[in-house]
Amino acid sequence: MVVAKVRISSGQAMALASVIAQSGCWSMLKGGLTAHYSTPAELYFESESSSIEIWVDNVSLQPFTKSQWTDHQVKSIDRVRKRKVRLHISNKQGGNLQGAKISLNHRRSHFPLGCALASTIINNTAYQNWFAPRFTATTFDNEMKWYYTEPRQGFENYSVADAMLEFARKNNVSVRGHNIFWDNPIQNKAWVKELSPRNLMRASKHRLNSLLSRYKGQVIAWDAVNENLHFSFFEDKLGANASAVFYKMAHKHDSKTIMFMNEFNTLEHMEDQKSSPAKYLEKIKEIRSFPGNEKLVMGIGLQSHFGEPNIPYVRASLDTLGATKMPIWLTELDVERIPNQAEYLEEIMREAYSHPAVKGIIVWSGWKPTGCSNMCLTDNNFKNLPTGDVVDKLIAEWKTQALVGKTSVDGIYEDEIFLGEYIVTISSLDIGEYVEVQLEVNEETSEPLDVFIFI
Repeated sequence: MVVAKVRISSGQAMALASVIAQSGCWSMLKGGLTAHYSTPAELYFESESSSIEIWVDNVSLQPFTKSQWTDHQVKSIDRVRKRKVRLHISNKQGGNLQGAKISLNHRRSHFPLGCALASTIINNTAYQNWFAPRFTATTFDNEMKWYYTEPRQGFENYSVADAMLEFARKNNVSVRGHNIFWDNPIQNKAWVKELSPRNLMRASKHRLNSLLSRYKGQVIAWDAVNENLHFSFFEDKLGANASAVFYKMAHKHDSKTIMFMNEFNTLEHMEDQKSSPAKYLEKIKEIRSFPGNEKLVMGIGLQSHFGEPNIPYVRASLDTLGATKMPIWLTELDVERIPNQAEYLEEIMREAYSHPAVKGIIVWSGWKPTGCSNMCLTDNNFKNLPTGDVVDKLIAEWKTQALVGKTSVDGIYEDEIFLGEYIVTISSLDIGEYVEVQLEVNEETSEPLDVFIFI
């Protein structure tokens, strides 16, 4: 592991990026930092091994102003989250209809922007009314986790998860399955930790079979093994390939659902080298190289529990991970209770949404009357807090506002709109016709979407 660092005149050192360098070839290292003031600084590279000779070539440091950074985000959003649509309106004889009135109503965004869901949603009308109109995706706080569904061996209870899933289904909210296994020993029940390796494997197989057979086809993703870069409970008990074995088993039971890793500090804290982008990719390679996992479809889950964010490092890390072409989700996004909490949340969400590799965001704010994990979006009366206002602002900003226009002399109406589902209405006073059609604008290509409608 080679780490790039900057040391300033006071002696303080800051990590910028890291890479698992291979002997005899060049390795790409990409990182970033936010400079809050001007001071002399030294860029240097270090390794855990003092016997390694490090060669560095083609070093580039590119400064950006905040306005330049924001401009890049806006251009990226226009490129990856929008698409030009051309509506060709004709009469039933095939003639172009000039002056036909067109309106587009954006019903549902293509990009999944969601919030964690707590069991308190059940039978809580106020919570339901706040949640359902806003979000298109969710992850349950605890209610699918092993310690919740089987607190005592052999006594399983999925009733709460079932009820939450039913709420999500009725409101067209996609659900991420979280999680099958958690590698942190603290997050496993005492009866699990007391099992012999043989009995633990037997119980783990039962856990996986029970959970996936129940919810197969009802979730869009599985966090198959949680936090297996920082912890190793199952590896310590079952062997070094425990994670790879679990992914193989999960894929066999549910081959159509993406299996995610889910880790913290990959974006949040560059000083934590256990879960750096390089370490993350190394673990994915290890899992996929296990016999039987060659066709395993994996996703990159980034928990994203932030303090003050280092946005340039976030972008560099997303670039590194995104080069794999695997889908990236921010799975548990929150910001700790510090000054500028809402401002930092907005910065992170804008950076993630503008990155082409990011395919979804879950804000980690499942509501409980006793308080949320780190960050709430509402008070106990479901009135927005500043963080909730940020989320609402971005939901509105990333949605095409109602568009009204008329077709040209060629019978064409065109505009650039956010990806998603639309209701299009066309009316023509000349022929006295009115038509309403559903339209899906997806990202299958960057070319304009031509839609031909006859009325």
